[in-house]
This record gives sequence, structure tokens and C-alpha cells, in this order.
Amino acid sequence: MFRVLLRFELNPGMEKGFEDTWLSIGNVITDHPANLGQWLLRSSDEESVYYVVSDWVDEKRFREFEHSDEHVQHRTKLHPYRRGGAMYTMNVVHELVGTRG
Repeated sequence: MFRVLLRFELNPGMEKGFEDTWLSIGNVITDHPANLGQWLLRSSDEESVYYVVSDWVDEKRFREFEHSDEHVQHRTKLHPYRRGGAMYTMNVVHELVGTRG
């Protein structure tokens, strides 16, 4: 599995609009056959900072999506809310599932 972690630093006061937009366009990613799911998280330590975690079947398929027109359009809709951010990618080495998972 290939995991992507995005860090979004938002313009203050735009959190609600960002969340609503993210929810309204999220199917662009989750409908992709190589996507295994995604999560939106709000930092409990930093004001106006969010994270998105998405899992993909492999890096090749993620990179194909990353350079697609669908992704560019998706990113364009979120861009007005951002003042900065970063992307981190990683390969899952091991997975331990909890008893409740």
C-alpha cells in the first residue's frame, strides 16, 4: 500500500469553506479505482492546519492520478483556502489492526 499525507495551512477564517469544499469534491479521489480511502484531519495543536491522508494500491497508480486532469481540477478548487502546505509519501511496511478495527 502507498500512503500520501498532505498538510494544508489555511488562510485563517476559511476552515468551514475548506471542509465543505473538501467534502463536496472528495469523490474525485475515492471514486478512483486505485484509491483505498482518504481522511480529513484537523490539527489539535496548530490553528488553521489540516491533514489529508489517502491510501493507494501502489505508487505508480497514485502518480498517474496525481498528473491527471481530474487531480488538477480538484487541487484548483482547494487552492484558494491555502497559504501553504506540504506533501509526504510513504510505503506501508507493516499493518497491525486493533481488536476494534
